[in-house]
Amino acid sequence: MKHYLFLIGLLVFSATLAAETNSSDRKGEVYRRTQQATSYDLNKTLQTFTQTVHGGIQHVVAKSAGDKEQIQLIRNNLRKMADDFAKGDFSETERIHGTDMPGLAQLKRAQPNDIKFEYETLENGAQIHYSSEYPQYIEALREWIQAQAIDHNNDVINEHSQHHQTIRE
Repeated sequence: MKHYLFLIGLLVFSATLAAETNSSDRKGEVYRRTQQATSYDLNKTLQTFTQTVHGGIQHVVAKSAGDKEQIQLIRNNLRKMADDFAKGDFSETERIHGTDMPGLAQLKRAQPNDIKFEYETLENGAQIHYSSEYPQYIEALREWIQAQAIDHNNDVINEHSQHHQTIRE
């Protein structure tokens, strides 16, 4: 009996370790693909994904408020992302996260104007507010935002945490 319990414990430990390794490997791969896809330096920026009632918000800001180059690169990148998404082009997301990313298939089925991709400049970067009035797209956006947060380790941006404490927006 003790041998069976030991084997079960060993199997659980091995499965947990494998899941953590796979998660770590995935995050490393997502980081590498993201750095290839973005013009800004991931080491000089912070990124958060926050769920809201109608979808979510993606913030990207420069770690240094005086880093004008990174701020402009962030703005250019997020503006292009919002434009591509509004056209139904999620190819960059697929290249970074894979075609089986949660919420992505549903987002790709949306018709023009079913989902809003509102780009906005921030003092030290930019953001995209993702929203819809349609429940199936709200749910898809929230799943997609959550998957983004997991894959990208969702940095903490102090000035944004106060007004995004809940999913009220």
